[in-house]
Amino acid sequence: MPPTLASLVHHTALKLSVLAGEDRLETPVRWAHVSELADPVPYMEGGELLLITAMKLDAEDPEEMARYVRRLADAGVVGLGFAVGVAYDEVPAALVAAAKEEGLPLLVVPRRTPFIAISKAVSAAIAADQYRAVTAGFEAQRELTRAAIGAEGPAALLARLAAHVDGWAALYDASGSVVAAAPDWAARRAARHTADAERLRARPAPASVVVGGAGADAGDEPTDRVELQSLGTGRRTRGVLAVGTGAPLGTAERYAVHSAVALLTLTTERSRALREAEQRLGTAVLRMLLAGEPDHARAVAGRLYGGLLDAPFRMLVAEAVPSAGAHPSRAAYATDETAAETSADADTDTGAPGDADRADPLGVLVDAMEAAAARAGEAVLVVPDGERLIVLAPDGGAAVAVCTEHAEEIESRHGAAARPRDRAAQGGGLVVGLSAPAGPIAAAAAYRQAEQALSVARRRGRVLVEHEHVAAGSLLPLLADDAVRAFADGMLRALHDHDATGRGDLVASLRAWLSRHGQWDAAAADLGVHRHTLRYRMRRVEEILGRSLDDPDVRMELWLALKATAPATPTLKS
Repeated sequence: MPPTLASLVHHTALKLSVLAGEDRLETPVRWAHVSELADPVPYMEGGELLLITAMKLDAEDPEEMARYVRRLADAGVVGLGFAVGVAYDEVPAALVAAAKEEGLPLLVVPRRTPFIAISKAVSAAIAADQYRAVTAGFEAQRELTRAAIGAEGPAALLARLAAHVDGWAALYDASGSVVAAAPDWAARRAARHTADAERLRARPAPASVVVGGAGADAGDEPTDRVELQSLGTGRRTRGVLAVGTGAPLGTAERYAVHSAVALLTLTTERSRALREAEQRLGTAVLRMLLAGEPDHARAVAGRLYGGLLDAPFRMLVAEAVPSAGAHPSRAAYATDETAAETSADADTDTGAPGDADRADPLGVLVDAMEAAAARAGEAVLVVPDGERLIVLAPDGGAAVAVCTEHAEEIESRHGAAARPRDRAAQGGGLVVGLSAPAGPIAAAAAYRQAEQALSVARRRGRVLVEHEHVAAGSLLPLLADDAVRAFADGMLRALHDHDATGRGDLVASLRAWLSRHGQWDAAAADLGVHRHTLRYRMRRVEEILGRSLDDPDVRMELWLALKATAPATPTLKS
């Protein structure tokens, strides 16, 4: 505890006595200051014990003393020490009355007690309090370290931290979900601050925010002062620590919180060497799978990824779509050693919600998938591949589910039909292709499926496309591409030019004939012409195009060209 007026009064060497403000003696004293100015307020910071002899004051004037004491109280001065036997043999009654009126503690300093003795006593008490805080902080650090390296890990650390701060503590993962809280009842309070943790996660680490007055639903729980600290050393926040207390943290408590932040950062941030080793191992496993060597891949994967290869998995290929004017590498999945450099000159990272998605959409996706997998006890294999990312995750698992939810959230925010580059400018520049469930022996096929789904997602302006949906859908949406339309226009241009002269309707006749699989009577009936007229028109088509309609490849290309250039069917608004 810092020194108080009461501790100074009880100091046997000082011999101080109290004339006013007896009910406020437990007020902490930040410093003892001597001033004989008529108005020392401009030089006060608040929390001081002011020591005077009243050499330049008319201490017997009630009005002057009332103004003097009132200004001291308004400035935050916690007490007034008056030395008797210098300018006045006794404390003037006007000063005593003014101090009692304002409730300002008034202490009598005897002639034999020098002001410097009081200053030394205050200084020594402050130093002792700081030493106790530092000692308590070091002890808390030792306890937290023992808890962090124990079998219970972060859960035990949070329990020790909550005890040290006399409150509660909670840990949020990279996706903003509560993964641990202490004591047990704190999980409910921590859940109220999920949105605060998500906002903090959008800012570069380290970052912190204080939220006051969480409130209670039924008024039966005290309000909290909640301090949230981000965890991580790179651009992306790896987690958030929340500490709830009934009052602002003291020096010892703050030491404990800072130690917990450092320890939790170490547990959430793996060493660079370990990350690089795991990345090389994951790359080797993936290459073996794609080379058709599942047994070798399983042997290399060992316990780290072995469980992933024992059940059906999904192959995911994702890429970031940079906004206009942005360099592609800015959007690529970055390792932490390059992330810090990127963060230093990123113009878009303002700390607002969505900035993390805009700056590193692949990193945000990986954080969400890895956090979900960790909570579910799943293994995921993440391999950066140039400007893309390849992920193996259990079929039907939490990682695949959170990937789908993440894509749906982006589309709901920016629109499913928006072009990927337009979404990138708004913070949603992500495109994902997801394979059908597969096993290790079919990994190469799953990779091709994921790439095909990724290509379809680009063409359709979707964030995520599953290969199963592509296979179950129609081929026609794939024709909605500028290159395909250009090919179709070029192939049919001569027929359109012919029809424009009014010499026949070859395009409509060709569409009817192809739709009827070359059946002359049925196609002629659809057109309302004689079958001989239709035969003549098809011969003219062959002459103009210089290609035979007996060739099935020609018929296929013409049909696709007609479908690609067909006007959209109008829809009625309800």
